[in-house]
Amino acid sequence: MNLHVLPSGPIFTNAYLLTEPGPGEAVLVDAPGGIWHLIEPLLAKEHCRLREIWLTHGHWDHTQGGAEVVAATQAQVRAHRADQLLIENPEVMEMFMIPGDRLGPLKIDAFVEQGQRWTSLGQEVEVRHVPGHCPGNVLFYLAAAKAAFVGDAIFHSGIGRTDLPGGSLEVLERSIRDQIFTLPEDTVLYPGHGPETTVGTERETNPFVHA
Repeated sequence: MNLHVLPSGPIFTNAYLLTEPGPGEAVLVDAPGGIWHLIEPLLAKEHCRLREIWLTHGHWDHTQGGAEVVAATQAQVRAHRADQLLIENPEVMEMFMIPGDRLGPLKIDAFVEQGQRWTSLGQEVEVRHVPGHCPGNVLFYLAAAKAAFVGDAIFHSGIGRTDLPGGSLEVLERSIRDQIFTLPEDTVLYPGHGPETTVGTERETNPFVHA
């Protein structure tokens, strides 16, 4: 499996394109604005078809490019039910966006939930629910790849903001301890913004949440 890290959109939100050139399949984790123009040439180069979009949560900077990607690929969208309103009713999120930017409607095809597992790109995927930044924030954990795509729950030496509707610092701290810090220490955390980190690093040094 190949991993492409692709910051995109007006606030440089990380999207992650996972490709498996053998069977010719791909998955996109989060869909910031303008992401289709970045992934289209990669899909063509690796002869892959985008099968699914996995949304870590429903905030606009993670969904802005989703409608364009779905229109071009007919990819199925997975997300948590708690963020359905944000994802499927874009006007709810537009008040938080940069003035002049717009969101297209995006339909969730399959809801994910705590503990759910499936196989994709030859990898077992596990969902962990990590609310606090956003009610529907989830992480997608690929144990064989030692990778977890965590959205805005945690960053390198930071955590997601909790002052937006549905946010809670207490809930986020508990989510991080219960759902992220319980992953193996060598698991690489791929956040929605900024550089990657590891579970071990954040357990030891994160100034906001102590193990």
